[in-house]
Amino acid sequence: MSNSSFDFTKESLFTAGIEGPAVDSKGNLYAVNFKEEGTIGIVNEKGESSLFTTLPNGSIGNGIRFDKDDNMYIADYVKHNILFVKKGSTEAVVFAHDSIMNQPNDVAIAPNGTLYASDPNWKDGTGNLWMISNKKFVLLEKDMGTTNGVEVSPDGKKLYVNESVQRNIWVYDITSQGKPINKKLFKSFKDFGLDGMRCDSIGNLYICRYDKGTVLIVSPKGEVLREIRLKGKKPTNIAFGGNDKKQCFITVADRGCIETFFSEYSGRSFNNLN
Repeated sequence: MSNSSFDFTKESLFTAGIEGPAVDSKGNLYAVNFKEEGTIGIVNEKGESSLFTTLPNGSIGNGIRFDKDDNMYIADYVKHNILFVKKGSTEAVVFAHDSIMNQPNDVAIAPNGTLYASDPNWKDGTGNLWMISNKKFVLLEKDMGTTNGVEVSPDGKKLYVNESVQRNIWVYDITSQGKPINKKLFKSFKDFGLDGMRCDSIGNLYICRYDKGTVLIVSPKGEVLREIRLKGKKPTNIAFGGNDKKQCFITVADRGCIETFFSEYSGRSFNNLN
């Protein structure tokens, strides 16, 4: 299995703000900032990109996730929102809003449907962690490092959160109420940044190494399994898709495109589809 990626879309079709790759149950791939900020692009199985929707009111998206019913959730870092696009629609509406947030960056959806959001303050080098419950933001932890990538394990029992500048990945146990407890350091790095993360179906964590130009794959115990070399240096996030859900799609900011490689395992988000 190759330890390097290849191009899935043409270069520079997306802005340097390309982020939030996510795949729906039909295999369509989505990413934010297609051709201009404030849009979402859709990419077919051939890598052909087109406009899916333009976000309202000056909103600009970051992380995207789909629930098991194919509804889309978008972190809107400009307007302090989680936006919602109902299956079959292209209209983004406000799902949750809190003006005290810094800027919702990435989102994760647990198998039971609970949403989590990272909330970095890049200027101060700090960040918060939120849960969205009953369409309201619930602050789980404040004054962390620059919270960025966030992901839930396939069994819904672990929450991973990384801090880009501090280069730490934390792991929590998730209670039956969805609250993260028993915070432990999962892995730390001496160089380069951290961005989006995803789990595969057996719980391995795929970590975007920003400025290093790689995706690092580690086991649930933190053991390094593989490191995939990308063409670009600034991977912002990763998602699984393709015919067997084992194809990885990586948004790359310095190239404005999506690169791809194949995994041994499918993405965990497909474990719970109806």
